[in-house]
Amino acid sequence: MTTKHDKAMVGEAPAKQDAPPAVMALALAPAELSGEMQAYFAKCEEKLGYVPNVLLAYAHDDAKLTAFATLYNDLMLAPSGLSKLEREMIAVAVSSVNRCYYCLTAHGQAVRQLSGDPVLGEMLVMNYRAAQLSPRHRAMLDFAVKLTETPHRIEEEDREALRKVGFGERDIWDIGAVAAFFNMSNRLASAVDMRPNAEYHGASR
Repeated sequence: MTTKHDKAMVGEAPAKQDAPPAVMALALAPAELSGEMQAYFAKCEEKLGYVPNVLLAYAHDDAKLTAFATLYNDLMLAPSGLSKLEREMIAVAVSSVNRCYYCLTAHGQAVRQLSGDPVLGEMLVMNYRAAQLSPRHRAMLDFAVKLTETPHRIEEEDREALRKVGFGERDIWDIGAVAAFFNMSNRLASAVDMRPNAEYHGASR
């Protein structure tokens, strides 16, 4: 909720629907972006029709934006023993534990799109245990959620449960890396009241 102090700092004019929340703009004027990041934003506009608000939130610091985008693209899009859908499923299950509005909205849409199953997308947002998952996916999400809720309780038997359903050592690393990344992202999104672009809500229904 925007306070009177916030309004005084950002002005009284109503923001556009998709503008980042005022709290993200406080003392965070957009930086002069590198050519690489300008091209990245242009590619988002071309492919999506908009720049995701998470990128706009980082745009006050080109170095941090570049680091975030590089790590995100490596974890979520680079070759891996995990499919793109599986990585998005981890993102949603972790974000559900953390109740991250931004990531549940954005990555819930990605699950709907990649799976072609809006029901699966909604179940993962609400409670992944309600979904009819394969043993592989149930073990994967059980591990990611335990790593989120009680990381100090991860033991060899948890990794062995992943091996039993076909995950290799690099896959276990990737499951942990994706889960860890979204735990960080969830917390930052909550810290600055990051809100998803409106387009996510109606897409892939």
